[in-house]
Parts: sequence; structure tokens; C-alpha cells
Amino acid sequence: MTLTASINTQEQVQKRKLYLVPTPDREFGEEWLHPKFSPIPSPLSELPEVNKWSENFVIKILEVWSGRRSIAQLSRHCHRSAQREITNQISSATKKCWVRKIYISQPIEGVVEVTATLRIKDRVRSLSLRLEGVDKRWICTELNLI
Repeated sequence: MTLTASINTQEQVQKRKLYLVPTPDREFGEEWLHPKFSPIPSPLSELPEVNKWSENFVIKILEVWSGRRSIAQLSRHCHRSAQREITNQISSATKKCWVRKIYISQPIEGVVEVTATLRIKDRVRSLSLRLEGVDKRWICTELNLI
């Protein structure tokens, strides 16, 4: 038996690169998936500085939970599913919370995963966010309070 398939060399493997395919907002409708209206991935050089932006975004979420900010003010930076998750977490427990620490990781260019540890009453909880860089701004596509 003769094998004719080529073996990937180190040079060929290094040329491959992961890239962002924006997460569609399924609640927006079919227009979101149309090529003329779909979001365009942005390189890091065109996006706001991620450390300060993610810290401000976490603070804005806490302000929504405490009732000092409207959820509509976050609509430009969230998918509707993330907005719904923020509003579902509003309770008397989340009215008073403090940010302990924010951790940021970047699995690929244009995607940032943020984990914030929060002090809510006597407990420490974790808020995880997935931010995608599209149309020269960060969009929160996933949000979980653990």
C-alpha cells in the first residue's frame, strides 16, 4: 500500500490561525444573518482597550442589578440573550455586591473571556462574560452568574 497524502510540516502548521466568527444573536431575527447586516470581526487594534472596558462593563452590570442604571443602556454592548440573563439575575441578593477581582483571558484575537469574582452579602460568586470584538466595539455574547 502506498500513501500519497502529504505530511504537514512545521511551517504549514504555524501558518494556520484561529479567527473569530461572530456569534449570531438568534433573538434579533433572520436579518442578523444576512451578509449586508451581519457583524464584521474587528482586530484588536481597532477595539477599545479591553482591561478598562471590561472593568467598566462589569460595574455597569452591577449598577443594573442595584437599580441605578437601566438595562437599555447596555443594549448596544449586549446580545439580547445576555440582556435577558442580566435582568433574570436582578434580585434582593444582587442589590449590594462588590467586585473583588477581574480576570481576563484571550483565547483568540477578537475574543475575550472575563471572570469577575463578586462579593454578594456573605458569599463569593463568579460572573463570567464572553466578549467578542465586532464592528469596532466589544459585544457581550454570553453571561453567567455562578
